[in-house]
Amino acid sequence: MTDISEIGTRQVVHLSIGSGQRIGPELIAEVERACARAEDLPDATVVLRLTGEQPGGADAELSIHTVNKWERALRRLERLDAVAIAVAEGLCAGPALEALLAADYRIAAPDLRLRFVQGTGEPWPGMAVHRVANQVGVARARSLVLFGTQLSATEAAGLGLVDEITSDLDDAVARRTAATRELAGSELAIRRRLLMEASAVSFEDALGTHLAACDRMLRRMKGTQPA
Repeated sequence: MTDISEIGTRQVVHLSIGSGQRIGPELIAEVERACARAEDLPDATVVLRLTGEQPGGADAELSIHTVNKWERALRRLERLDAVAIAVAEGLCAGPALEALLAADYRIAAPDLRLRFVQGTGEPWPGMAVHRVANQVGVARARSLVLFGTQLSATEAAGLGLVDEITSDLDDAVARRTAATRELAGSELAIRRRLLMEASAVSFEDALGTHLAACDRMLRRMKGTQPA
């Protein structure tokens, strides 16, 4: 479900995703709707509420065409100019885990458990595999991806898959939203892209785009380029 509220002076787009939700047109539409709202609002923040439902049974109606649409919706979320903050509690698996890995900042309740399983009980071979391998390295991702090993909140924080563990999730969201008030816009998207490409692009190939980003920042500091 998608909703909009205000935290301080910022417009916040809320999106709830459950671990047991089916990947299908309804869920994809919710993610696309949240992205569209964030794109329409100046300096928006997206808050993903990831709930701990048990994964449902295997979906015989799921097609590769639908999976492709789901992956593209997550990619759109991942590349927004807005900051995406994930708040996760209980079992985080399936689509909830995939959304967590696409977020910029991840807040975990103490009871959080991360697990790479889908309705079949097997690890799902979607783009979450690509994200987690890039974020923690292949060696650390191996048991998660191959065997669906479950991680506690503390273990996930140790790997850098979550940034903060707290029992007061609403307070953590408010604090992080306030702290990111200067980070929205195309500059955030540029830094995120540079970070995501760092492990796959050589220094020589990356140098030009990093210099261009630095030049943009210097021009803003001098007041010769609009933010």
